[in-house]
Amino acid sequence: MNPTNHAMNAPRRGVGQPAMRRMAAGLMTLALTVFVATGQAQANATPLQTVPSVDVPRYMGTWYEIAKYPNWFQKKCASSTQATYTLQADGRVQVLNRCKTDKGEWSEALGAARQIGGPNSPRLKVRFAPEWLSFIPLVWGDYWIIDLDPNYQWVVVSEPDREYLWILSRTPQMAAATYQDLLGKLHDRGFDLKRIEPSKP
Repeated sequence: MNPTNHAMNAPRRGVGQPAMRRMAAGLMTLALTVFVATGQAQANATPLQTVPSVDVPRYMGTWYEIAKYPNWFQKKCASSTQATYTLQADGRVQVLNRCKTDKGEWSEALGAARQIGGPNSPRLKVRFAPEWLSFIPLVWGDYWIIDLDPNYQWVVVSEPDREYLWILSRTPQMAAATYQDLLGKLHDRGFDLKRIEPSKP
């Protein structure tokens, strides 16, 4: 016997209203899920924009980490994470990253940064490898300033692929309203808020 013919000849059963409602609800949920996923994919596909310009001398000094995307090279940092930038005579910037380990000891990393573009460019390259390796492109990482307080009291730093993210402030703590506002803007720019980890002062 041909199973296809058997199925065609079988008596049809009506679909009740509750079943229809469940089916419609399921289709609506599926459509909404696809819409949200598509929207997120489009947001992530949008090229990341930086601020128009940065006053480098004004940017110098100490910044405290408020939150970040967790990364492998900061795993030992338990609290008091900060970065101090110092302008050098050759136009480069000395970078001193410090944090306290879970034992309360300071851990430091000394690096360098250079601008990509003009003197007010918000795009920099940063390295923490030894100076003699600075000719190798791979030792330089992108450091893009994507949001900056007009008074240089807070800054948001990332890179083109949105794999790294830092929210920094001139003070060890940031006003809750300011922090929530930044999170809202980051969400609109395609960042995953679930990945953001607040830092301990």
